[in-house]
Amino acid sequence: MGLFRDQFLSVIEWNETDEKQMFHKFGQDEIKNGSKLIIRPGQNAIFLNSGTVDGVFKAAGNYDIDTDIIPVLSTLKGFKFGLDSGMRAEVLFINVKEFNERWGTKQPVVLQTPMLPGGMPIRANGGFQFKIDDYQVFIDKIAGIKDKYTTDDIKTRAMSLLDQLLMSHIATEGKDLFNIQASAAEISKGIQADLDAEFKQIGLAVTGFQINSVSYPKEVQEMQNKAAGQAMVGDMAKYTQMAAADAMSAGDTGTGQMAGAMMGVQMGAVMAQQMAQQMNGGAQQMGTQVAPAQPAQPAQPSGAQTPQGQSAGGTIPNFCPNCGAKTTGTNFCPNCGFKLV
Repeated sequence: MGLFRDQFLSVIEWNETDEKQMFHKFGQDEIKNGSKLIIRPGQNAIFLNSGTVDGVFKAAGNYDIDTDIIPVLSTLKGFKFGLDSGMRAEVLFINVKEFNERWGTKQPVVLQTPMLPGGMPIRANGGFQFKIDDYQVFIDKIAGIKDKYTTDDIKTRAMSLLDQLLMSHIATEGKDLFNIQASAAEISKGIQADLDAEFKQIGLAVTGFQINSVSYPKEVQEMQNKAAGQAMVGDMAKYTQMAAADAMSAGDTGTGQMAGAMMGVQMGAVMAQQMAQQMNGGAQQMGTQVAPAQPAQPAQPSGAQTPQGQSAGGTIPNFCPNCGAKTTGTNFCPNCGFKLV
């Protein structure tokens, strides 16, 4: 604030000490001849007449009131300072920087789904950005009524709306409730549009909105982890990597040996499957399916089986090349039904 004494010039300025403060009222002090207006980067100075915008000065710098400011004001144009007279003016400094605030659900938001009769509670967090957009609306609704307004007030206003907006843009749009993060960008755009429409009523614009993370109940998270693990087991290469990591991180020798043994079994199964596929692929290129040469076997009675590991049509592997299960001497895997010979 400036100092006003008859023997001193007036300095009209705002020294920001709180980065969250959105505006500052200079007041109705008398401005003397030769007074200065100082605008700092990120500020606009607005001259008001009975609450109505009379002039907006945006460029940072120092201005002479009588030569740079008064000539462009509609209501004070032509005003001349008298020898002992001054000018009473209301000056409002506006913080025009883009503000960034974090948000997070204080209580779980319950999303309705037929898969869970009681609904699924989730928590989410992220950030949003906003700035002052319409000076006159902001003055009418906020600055003309309040002496101070900060970004914390905006955050409180936004948080009161977010629960309903999250439910609206997740549940009613048919999003996958168990993988909300995959649709986070689209959901964020919808929420930003709704928040922007709400904040325009007080002269603000919401310039961005982000969902950074979504957390589920412990039970749902455990099911997701289990499903991901089962899907990974389908890729034997990834499974063996997991087994190797488990073996290396095992705290006791017995556990490490068991994990190593399991890894060896699975790697053997993978190698057998790959060899079988290569042999079948080569035979198909030759136009015929060629079975590996086998040593002559004694004739078997009709319907009789050969000893384990052998059959009338070829050698039965000890482990199924498809699933890795232990074979029993039959022509088909007892676990997955894969034809062994």
